[in-house]
Amino acid sequence: MSDFEFIFALFGLLLGLSLAEVLAGLARAIEAKLIQGAAVKIGWLTPLLAAFVLLDLLSFWQAAWINRDIVEISGRTLMAVMIFAGAYYLAASLVFPKSIGERTDFDDHFFRVRRIVLGVMLVLLVCQLGWYLSVPALAGLLSRPLALGLTIVLVLLMIAAMVVRGPRWSRVAMLALVARYVVVYLI
Repeated sequence: MSDFEFIFALFGLLLGLSLAEVLAGLARAIEAKLIQGAAVKIGWLTPLLAAFVLLDLLSFWQAAWINRDIVEISGRTLMAVMIFAGAYYLAASLVFPKSIGERTDFDDHFFRVRRIVLGVMLVLLVCQLGWYLSVPALAGLLSRPLALGLTIVLVLLMIAAMVVRGPRWSRVAMLALVARYVVVYLI
């Protein structure tokens, strides 16, 4: 078993749970709306936040694979992986409300949790970038114009989604965040 395979077992478990948490929240929302017939207002904001979190998780999962030859087993590495992937789980678990009542409004939930979810993910992005800059082989890749530009756009859109007011501008910011990942995956 390689160092990466050993570390990735923990990492994959925690990130897999994060993906499952978001998908389970979506399933609860669909069940409440369609099956139970509750007067639930799902709206666009929480599903867009869920899509962004899922895409960001996939992006980080892909980044881990790309960096597999650099990872070495150590206590620091295990702690970093657990904290990092655990923070993703925290963010993912907040995307959808845990209990869905007769009059749950998912847009209201979005406005309660967006700064926490996006803030955690922004901190994780900064940590990831800091690690990349500390590894010479990765620092060079990050300084490429396309990578730098896409990263700056991501940071600015995340900040915008955290601070804009009202549902219209929040939808625009969240749509832009999701679209940015879709474009990156298609490049």
